[in-house]
Amino acid sequence: MNYLCLFKRISATILVLSIVQFSDAQQNSPIGTNLETIDYPYPTRYLTLAIQGESLKMAYMEVIPTTPNGETVLLMHGKNFNGAYWEQTANDLAAKGYRVVIPDQIGFGKSSKPNRIQYSFQLLALNTKQLLDSLRIGKAHILGHSMGGMLATRFALMFPAYTQTLILENPIGLEDWKTVVPYQTVENWYKSELAQTYDKIKNYQLTFYYDNKWKPQYDRWVHMLAGWTHDIDYPRIAWNSALLYDMIFTQPVVYEFGNIQSPTLLIIGQRDRTALGKALAPKEVQKTLGNYPLLGRKAAEAIPDAQLVEIDGIGHLPHIEAYDQFIRPLIAFLKAHSSN
Repeated sequence: MNYLCLFKRISATILVLSIVQFSDAQQNSPIGTNLETIDYPYPTRYLTLAIQGESLKMAYMEVIPTTPNGETVLLMHGKNFNGAYWEQTANDLAAKGYRVVIPDQIGFGKSSKPNRIQYSFQLLALNTKQLLDSLRIGKAHILGHSMGGMLATRFALMFPAYTQTLILENPIGLEDWKTVVPYQTVENWYKSELAQTYDKIKNYQLTFYYDNKWKPQYDRWVHMLAGWTHDIDYPRIAWNSALLYDMIFTQPVVYEFGNIQSPTLLIIGQRDRTALGKALAPKEVQKTLGNYPLLGRKAAEAIPDAQLVEIDGIGHLPHIEAYDQFIRPLIAFLKAHSSN
């Protein structure tokens, strides 16, 4: 018997089992209601807000450039994410002289998960303005991805004087789903959220975000959601998520695009087919929902002074999946609309 070969096989088996066990442990380990065990790329600060009878903390990161150019970029995250996924974007913007502010909205990431709250995009926009006021920032470039695009739009509509430019990266809400998708109650959303698992979350992102092409760097975004499912406070987290889905579904901004006053850039990954509640719509309707090539062009036509950048073959997260194709038009747009 070749003992060396046997030893190598046993060692390889042990290594594989160790990796599998580590992966399982990572998937099954709670991460804290406010991501207490998760490290963010920059120090986390907090703004205390009094909202609907509760004292809540809004987490945010701030990146101060070595050589400031006098301008600020505010980065707004999507529904299934938090501010941490803007790390590379923030690094490059700061290198260009921009001050960067990255909030976790209430209900997300390291921010408070309320016991009771009525969510609205107006509320989240007002919270964001209070954050800018606390930092003595009177004007900023407002960039929103996915749900953050809906929020960025609402912010621009409510506070045009604060909005130097508006940048929308694959925003959801470019169509009004409630006109064709049956309504789900908050209880329905809550039941769905309680049934979430690591595999369900990963498979959703694999299918709808990354075209069934997974990379190891995507794991952290799954873990930040799946880890919550093992937390003792997960029912509260899931209830907040359900309320937020109801907010997204029932509060469209698409009808107000014509009222936007700020120069606007749309960056649209053309493979994206995201649409809230699509599976609940009739089969013939499902095929028409989330058509981002068409929706992006319609939005660019509706928004005054809008510029459209289409990224072929890329899905819902250009700044994660195709960063170079995302950052180049963003930097060019910011430079073209500098106030200096």
